Amino acid sequence: MNSTSSIRFNAALPADCRTRLMEMAGEVNFDEGAHLFREGGRADRFWIVRSGTVTLDVHVPGRRAAVIERLGAGELVGCSWLFAPYTWRLGAEAMTPVRAHEFDAVRVRELMEADTAFGAALGHWVGQVLAHRLQAARVRLLDLYAPYGSGSYL
Repeated sequence: MNSTSSIRFNAALPADCRTRLMEMAGEVNFDEGAHLFREGGRADRFWIVRSGTVTLDVHVPGRRAAVIERLGAGELVGCSWLFAPYTWRLGAEAMTPVRAHEFDAVRVRELMEADTAFGAALGHWVGQVLAHRLQAARVRLLDLYAPYGSGSYL
C-alpha cells in the first residue's frame, strides 16, 4: 500500500490553513474499543489523530465488518462531513487509546464557504484522502473476498 505521509495533516495543508483549522479544534480522548462513528450515522464532526490507532471498517452483510485501513498520528478520521447528506460511509473504532483534535463540521464548512482559499485547500486535502481510502478499500476487499486477492502492483 502507498505511504500516507503525503496526506497527513502537516504535509497536505499549507501552514496558514493548518493554523486556521486548528483554531477550531477541541481535544478529545477515546478509550480502546470506542466507536468514533458507525456507518450510516450523522457525520457532524471529524478528527485528526494526535496519538493512537483508529481503524476504518465497512459493513459486510452476513460477516464481521471488514477493516479497510488503520490510521495514526496526523491522519484525518472522517470525510463524510464534507458532503451532503452528511452520513458516515464507513465506521471508525479506536484500536488503542486515542488522543485527537475534534472539529465541528458545520463551523468548518462555514469557514470554507467564507474563505475560498481555505476551502479549496481543505477540499483538496479531503479529496486526496478520499482517493487514498478508495484504493485502500478496493485492495482490502479484493484481498478478503476475491479468489486471487487484489493482485495489486501498488
